[in-house]
Amino acid sequence: MPHLPARPAMSGPFSAESRLIHAGTERIPGQPATPPLVPASIYVSAGTPRPGRGYGRESNPGWEALEQAIGDLEDAEAVVFASGQAASMALMLALAAGRKQIVLPSDGYYGGRVLADKLRPHGAVGVLEDLQDLPAVERALLAAPSVLWAETPTNPLLRVADLTRLAELAAAAQAPMVVDNTVATGWLQRPLDAGATASLYSLTKAASGHSDVILGAVVSRDPDLLAELRAWRSSGGAIPGPFEAWLALRGLKTLPLRIERQSHSALVIAAHLAGHPGVAAVHYPGINKSTLELAARQMPGGFGPLLSFQLAPGGPDTARAAEQVVQSSRLILPATSFGGVESSWERRGRWAGETAPDGLIRLSVGVEPAADLIADIDAALSTRTTQAEEEL
Repeated sequence: MPHLPARPAMSGPFSAESRLIHAGTERIPGQPATPPLVPASIYVSAGTPRPGRGYGRESNPGWEALEQAIGDLEDAEAVVFASGQAASMALMLALAAGRKQIVLPSDGYYGGRVLADKLRPHGAVGVLEDLQDLPAVERALLAAPSVLWAETPTNPLLRVADLTRLAELAAAAQAPMVVDNTVATGWLQRPLDAGATASLYSLTKAASGHSDVILGAVVSRDPDLLAELRAWRSSGGAIPGPFEAWLALRGLKTLPLRIERQSHSALVIAAHLAGHPGVAAVHYPGINKSTLELAARQMPGGFGPLLSFQLAPGGPDTARAAEQVVQSSRLILPATSFGGVESSWERRGRWAGETAPDGLIRLSVGVEPAADLIADIDAALSTRTTQAEEEL
């Protein structure tokens, strides 16, 4: 299916931040100042179908406005999907053809590993590697025709990998490189500039930012890949709903403001937890000295809203203690996902398939004042001491 041309971008030397705010707006007298919600499954059509306006599964004005906004963040084009996993599946199917393996991070989002395993009968085999171990990645890529599926910072351990070096290794092995950029978002990090073939996003997270939508997207500068992804989306039916696209675009307009505050608060909280006697380890790019220089270079605008920490040893059941801490908060919401305006946390190991340590708590920092969040965290951590005393 031919791609419907994107709506005209803003003219002039304007920043990505300004283009985000005005994406999808038609500067025509009498038109609405914000892109309208178009809940249409069909379009008026006769004869040869107009590209993108023959049937609602092919396109929607709301998708196009959202795609313009997301694509502008990396000076590229975007294809939006019904979820991040739907976007991942389309990418794997599109890129794995003719290749024998998908090299994935051993400590990345477990949903990517699960999906690669489910697609094994239909394509490449998933191979897990530590993406900080560049020689190991190189060996894996050269062992067989591959796709490199990178993620940085990783979820949930927030480890940072060198995108430029990974892209060089991938290029030498003639392997396309995908970067799951969900944690950093396109505002803080631009993988395409480092040499990635495509950036992958769960728009459910910080991009939309209000915990009210499930969507995904792929951003690329490769026209052939973009066309194939649109074909997979249409044929497979993994299309976003018009209302979800409208919500995501509305949320995306404030991404720079939200992510700046969330990143600042997350850094303050990570530093506080690093000195807390009840915490054994804190995982956050902004305080990890071994990769701090790399993280600052790849994400010059901040380190994102997500961090994780492990409880200090003490008691026979670390998992139970972590659950107690999570459930004791009065402000932070016990819930999964991340990037919303409300802070949330969870014991990450509660999910089947997740390899996180039993006592690891993943915290998504919202836009509440950092002082309030620290007070809530300290009060929740104190319940572990109280619980241990009661058990004695």
